Amino acid sequence: MSDAPAPGRVLEIFRVFLKLGVTSFGGPIAHLGYYREELVVRRKWIDEAGYGDLVALCQFLPGPASSQVGFSLGVLRGRGLLGGLAAWFAFTTPSALILLAFALGAAAFTGPVADGVLHGLKLVAVAVVAQAIWGMARTLTPDRVRAGIALAAVAIVVTTAGSLGQIAAIATGMLAGLRLCRGEMRPISGHLRFPISRRGGAMALGLFAAIFLIPPIIAGATGQPGLALFNAFYRAGALVFGGGHVVLPLLQAEVVAPGWVTNEAFLAGYGVAQAVPGPLFTFAAYLGAVVGPPPNGIAGAAIALLALFLPGLLLVYGMLPFWDVLRARQAAQAAMRGANAAVVGILGAALYSPVWTSAVLTPRDFALALAGFLLLTVWKAPPWVVVVLLAASGALLGAMHYA
Repeated sequence: MSDAPAPGRVLEIFRVFLKLGVTSFGGPIAHLGYYREELVVRRKWIDEAGYGDLVALCQFLPGPASSQVGFSLGVLRGRGLLGGLAAWFAFTTPSALILLAFALGAAAFTGPVADGVLHGLKLVAVAVVAQAIWGMARTLTPDRVRAGIALAAVAIVVTTAGSLGQIAAIATGMLAGLRLCRGEMRPISGHLRFPISRRGGAMALGLFAAIFLIPPIIAGATGQPGLALFNAFYRAGALVFGGGHVVLPLLQAEVVAPGWVTNEAFLAGYGVAQAVPGPLFTFAAYLGAVVGPPPNGIAGAAIALLALFLPGLLLVYGMLPFWDVLRARQAAQAAMRGANAAVVGILGAALYSPVWTSAVLTPRDFALALAGFLLLTVWKAPPWVVVVLLAASGALLGAMHYA
């Protein structure tokens, strides 16, 4: 296999991820499908196997997995931290601005047409996740053993509630891979050679731990509200496995329980967050803007957004310089074959619940989702075309139902 592609300009990375940021509907699992289509299949920034390894690493770490994958691909393409930050900022900004505008009263999403648009976007997620599974399964589960690991991962995820199921599925896949997937060493020279020194990675991991341990002490001693806000969101980001919707109960405990945000306002923002593109973690921008004690507004949104994303980015940045050495070993390769197969199983389980169960409620929904899937896989339509068509179909159906 060939080495990683030549470094890209930061502006190129920003432009590509900004496009993804305004078109990537459907949550973290769907984002992995968008990334794969745009960056693996079309632009070839990384190969399929390397992408699977990177997804497995980010799924196994706390934090927003899809944003961690995007940040890592930015680091790889841009040959440094600046490329990763450009990717993260571009991918995050569109949804954060929409949610901030809603929090400040500049937007409202109510009524049957808006409900129809939201439902159409859920159907987009069905099509995108199905496309991701279709493509990844052919590459990452090419034999009976790995197909069996994927099925076992499905069983674990559907019988074990919460993020513990995802962690257990990946761990089981790795153990099964060590036992069952030892074969020829596959060449990986340069595939995940991230431009980060081990010292830099160790410093990032140390910084993650320091920020996790020290601010709570200072915030408790001083009562400084800005630091308390930062600490609440950093703690939520550091403790969530799986990202996306998994962070919501943690955030609710951090801001609703102490009375910073009413439950009604929390749920209203959550509803809008489901209808916008980009990472669900940008819900923090809404919450930071509407918290009761200052800082709130734009300042509160910026603090909450940075605090929620920071631990996951520090963790993945710290692990990247060690990852290429680990995956070059035969045992690590075998473990990653099993983990990659488990990731396919996790995606398969997620396609059913919550993606399918929350979106496909009628035969008409099934027809629209199938049309979106065929547009993506057979006609190779750009994802934004599918987003526009299914959202418009949802709006039309909502208007007809209202009439």
